[in-house]
Amino acid sequence: MEQKKTKIICTISDLRCDVDFIRSLYDSGMNVVRINSAHATVEGAQKIVENVRQVSDRIAILIDTKGPEVRLTAMEGSVGFVAKEGDRIIVRNGTDRLCSNGTLYTTCGTFVADVPCGASILIDDGSVELKVVEKDDEMLVCRVQNPGIIKGKKSVNVPNVHISLPPLTEKDTLFVNWAVDADIDFIAHSFVRNKEDLLEIQKILDSRASHIKIISKIENQQGIDNLDEILTHCYGIMIARGDLGVEIAAEKIPLIQKKIIQRCRARKKPVIVATQMLHSMIENPRPTRAEVSDVANAIIQSTDAIMLSGETASGAYPVEAVNTMRRIAVETEESILTPPELDLINVTRPIAGVLARSLVAATLKLPVKAIIFDTWTGRTGRYLAEFRPKVPIYAMCYNAFTMREMALIYDVYGYPFNRYNTKEEFVERAINVLTEDGKIAKGDLVGFIGGNPDTDSGATYMEFRYV
Repeated sequence: MEQKKTKIICTISDLRCDVDFIRSLYDSGMNVVRINSAHATVEGAQKIVENVRQVSDRIAILIDTKGPEVRLTAMEGSVGFVAKEGDRIIVRNGTDRLCSNGTLYTTCGTFVADVPCGASILIDDGSVELKVVEKDDEMLVCRVQNPGIIKGKKSVNVPNVHISLPPLTEKDTLFVNWAVDADIDFIAHSFVRNKEDLLEIQKILDSRASHIKIISKIENQQGIDNLDEILTHCYGIMIARGDLGVEIAAEKIPLIQKKIIQRCRARKKPVIVATQMLHSMIENPRPTRAEVSDVANAIIQSTDAIMLSGETASGAYPVEAVNTMRRIAVETEESILTPPELDLINVTRPIAGVLARSLVAATLKLPVKAIIFDTWTGRTGRYLAEFRPKVPIYAMCYNAFTMREMALIYDVYGYPFNRYNTKEEFVERAINVLTEDGKIAKGDLVGFIGGNPDTDSGATYMEFRYV
């Protein structure tokens, strides 16, 4: 099977997570398993983790938090009601009250105060739009803008309006602490609006001395507006196009996606494109041409990873979806060129950055077959990957969690590695590891970038060797 460079994330449900199923996805090209805490229990999530670890110690695990979102409360009678265009609907405070025909309550106690007259309230991912025409201290008076069925517990979005919500729910806090205990790799925090949303999670992680990295899910206008601030306080970004497309006009999403990817690359941060990438494959064995183009476009724009949701969590053709995504990636990656300018802005470790740039530049002139580096943190690998070399990058990792983190980085592949005493020892052992795994062969020219094995100060030298 031809090796792709773009990483694939698969959402797994505890209802379908047996070892053989996970292995089939891994063999087809899956690099990261995603668990959606909104639809999981701690017990179910733990079952997924245990089964993933039986398949491979190189599969990274990512869990989504539920995040600060607004929903309708439950509906009286649990059926819902039909809203007709022009109908009058009242929205009131009362998180413990039940919605009924013509009167809605939300899970946010300050909703009436936060939402101004003239605002649009989108119910159930925008299937029904309400316009606020009047308000007082007790209620919002709204008019239905399009017909539809309003049911309880559905999502509520108010584009371009700040809603007073805590950064973490009780369930989020439970899952963050579970993630530390389960030794998973990434927490993808939903509905990130600003750095404060991330600092609450980081405070928990720091208090428990956890290595877990935070991925910020960008899915509202505030997240876009505060992207640079958010990037400073997280490991990477997930472009969650589902909720983002509810708050922002659909025609704007492709350019927003492109701009977010560009900002992530400039900051040397990994980026994931998610939501409905091969949505039709939930029910069909083949994707639409539009879906193929969507996946290819994300790769051309230089995303690090692409994600499957319902396709693998509950779809009828999960393995076919992963294989399809892999084939699209392999085909598309042939067209990606190493940029001649090799941009070096926003680099935390300048020496490592300069060496990474020089090594990648050399691969354009020399018949290099692979780039090899050793790492405590994976930082050098992120630098190398952002320059998009045409040859694979192999990371000799001193930590198991660093090796798994590399599963999210474009064209970087992690290997467990013990500390060494001399540069010669590192070179010899790294060559042996990759030769035994069939990644390089006798006579190949390989590039090395390395540093002091006793510190995480980054790379301090580079050289080339024939195997």
